[in-house]
Amino acid sequence: MRQGMPKMTARVLTCLFIADTGSLTASELVQHLQVSPASVSKAIAALEDHGLIRRERGERRRERYFVDDDVWYQSTIESARGIAQVAETARRGVGILGRDSPAAARLENIARFSDFISESILRATEQVREVLHTKPEASSGGTATPGSDRG
Repeated sequence: MRQGMPKMTARVLTCLFIADTGSLTASELVQHLQVSPASVSKAIAALEDHGLIRRERGERRRERYFVDDDVWYQSTIESARGIAQVAETARRGVGILGRDSPAAARLENIARFSDFISESILRATEQVREVLHTKPEASSGGTATPGSDRG
């Protein structure tokens, strides 16, 4: 919720995260959260719009909602793309307003800031994904150690 997600949407996402299977049906979500089906439906739609969950038709034609291991990766990539779009829009504004106006100077700063943030997020996301998808190697003492490229 502190990242701007509505309370019910955050509750549904949390319920999916803590389910052992990583998936639940709408009726299971209603039961676990003790809320109306309409509340779950609205939250599911929001989560799908943000790419945080996916839906699959299961047995007896019931839809199941899943959180994937890459959900945060995909969500963060989409966020970085959105920030890059802000930079592009600001840059177009600079061209429209002319470089010498105070408003264009503000837009140029927005573009530069957004470019930096977007590129930093993309770099960090790729680094984290690489670390999370690298399996630890067993050392001679029987404990896991990071791969040799991790230092």
